[in-house]
Amino acid sequence: MIPPIANNFVAGESPAAAVQHARELNRRDVAVILNLLGEHYDDRADADADADAYIDLAETIARDDLDACISVKPSQIGLSLSDDAFRENLARIVAVADDHGVFVWVDMEDHPTTDVTLDAFERHARETDGNVGVCVQANLRRTRDDLARLAELPGKVRLVKGAYDEPGDIAYRQKAKVDEVYRDLLAFMFEAFDDGVAVGSHDPAMVDYAAELHAEHGTPYEVQMLMGVREEAQFDLAAEGVDVWQYVPYGGKWFSYFYRRVRERKSNALFALRAVVGR
Repeated sequence: MIPPIANNFVAGESPAAAVQHARELNRRDVAVILNLLGEHYDDRADADADADAYIDLAETIARDDLDACISVKPSQIGLSLSDDAFRENLARIVAVADDHGVFVWVDMEDHPTTDVTLDAFERHARETDGNVGVCVQANLRRTRDDLARLAELPGKVRLVKGAYDEPGDIAYRQKAKVDEVYRDLLAFMFEAFDDGVAVGSHDPAMVDYAAELHAEHGTPYEVQMLMGVREEAQFDLAAEGVDVWQYVPYGGKWFSYFYRRVRERKSNALFALRAVVGR
């Protein structure tokens, strides 16, 4: 059972709890990105089981007519084991989800996984005519070039600042620099992308800037925020007509969700602290 210190940030341990949370958010015009917690498996059976769970979840989303999609971590569905395991499980998930009209996001993890993740996204973006999305991280120096490649593909791209503590030779490490780069990359995306931009940020300045870019370029966009973080702002944006998606984790591995955020970057310790004190 998830204790009260964490249930503001995790929808529950079961798919049923996550689906109920999605229903409640849909009633407030907020769409949902459902993520089963889990990552870095050492056993193929565990990766296959989570892939099966995502397939079941896609079928449930379609059956219940939820305004929801799914988001998978590459290491959760086999990348920690082999590139082939990841590709095979992702292909299974995307095939079923696409048959049911359910969108699939592929999360981005640390930098050694970037190329295989982008390659897999490109394949499925072309095969499904854009029924998949991928996350890219503004703190990586390579991201501007990656976005130029992705702009030519169908599908959506989520831009985040980046939560992983990457080496300085491949990543920007100063917050002010990452903010500057994030703004520059957002501007490029609104100019170059046709299928929409996903603004993965809780930063009010970035959300406001996205609205300005939308007014200038007319590019469709959505704002994505985590469950339990600036939720009133999410509801306010939705009420104003902005497409808002809440990233909703669920599952028995809830403790690892908090531990990972603390481990990835020291600044994320504040996130866990807020969870502990219930704020």
